[in-house]
Amino acid sequence: MKKIIVTTFALGLMLVVVMTGCQKDTTLIIKPQLEEITDTVSFIKDLVPIFTKNCALSNCHADGGRAPNLTASKAYNSLINDPDYINIKDPESSELYERLTGKIIPAMPFGSTNNPSNINALVLAWIKQGAKNN
Repeated sequence: MKKIIVTTFALGLMLVVVMTGCQKDTTLIIKPQLEEITDTVSFIKDLVPIFTKNCALSNCHADGGRAPNLTASKAYNSLINDPDYINIKDPESSELYERLTGKIIPAMPFGSTNNPSNINALVLAWIKQGAKNN
């Protein structure tokens, strides 16, 4: 019995010494890398369905809602006609991409901590490929 008490006390003391000796100097945040898309991204086939499902909703980015209008018939012109939304020379600084990644608040799609599917990678690839209406 005496051995158990002494052993328990010794283990407890070691734990206190170890715990008080721990110190956190730096927090390392590792951001997951987007998988780069090298296939051609089609605005009409790849992006419009995502916008329709997640963005072009009532009171959001639809007719009479907030800019840009991301309904199927107006999405391309709404994005291209405002130079802030799409920046072909520096795709990562495009407002559309920065909203999706949360660099600009509120992050989109609104109310999502992580946007569905691989929207970020698709949008970034589309912009890098020249933001074509294809």
